[in-house]
Amino acid sequence: MKKIIMATLAIFAVVICFADPAEGYWISIDEKTNKPTAGWEISAKDGKLSGVILAVADKPQDQKADGAKGKSYAGCPAKGDLGDLTVVGTTWIWDLKNKGEGVWADGFVIDPNDGKRYKCKITFHKADGGKYKTDTLEMRGEIGMGIGRSQYWKSATAEDIENMKK
Repeated sequence: MKKIIMATLAIFAVVICFADPAEGYWISIDEKTNKPTAGWEISAKDGKLSGVILAVADKPQDQKADGAKGKSYAGCPAKGDLGDLTVVGTTWIWDLKNKGEGVWADGFVIDPNDGKRYKCKITFHKADGGKYKTDTLEMRGEIGMGIGRSQYWKSATAEDIENMKK
């Protein structure tokens, strides 16, 4: 029994040690108002990074992505008319490829407010006491040729995101 417990703990430690710093829970922040907009879970599977919204701030959690009505995209994990889907529980970021520790690119993000799809890059910035007071995730959406905008997301816990639902 001791051997099984030790083996389980060793596997758990290896998984934690090799998880990319971009993976985890994050709260997206509106760059104009500096207020939280949504709680995200960012995770890697089969070498690709994706992101699902787990909670929205100051809105009903069963809200549909009405602004995305009539939109669908080939390769998007969310199938069918995006406007028929709830914002919470839907994967809006997908197919990012690892470019180095904490850097993922060449994937896509959909803005659930209007259904527009953008090229996506995610970069983890470790807290440095200067520009980055806390661990920060830069999520950049681009229309092409480097034209786009970045949002800077705050590191969070599952509890932080759960509290957004209240």
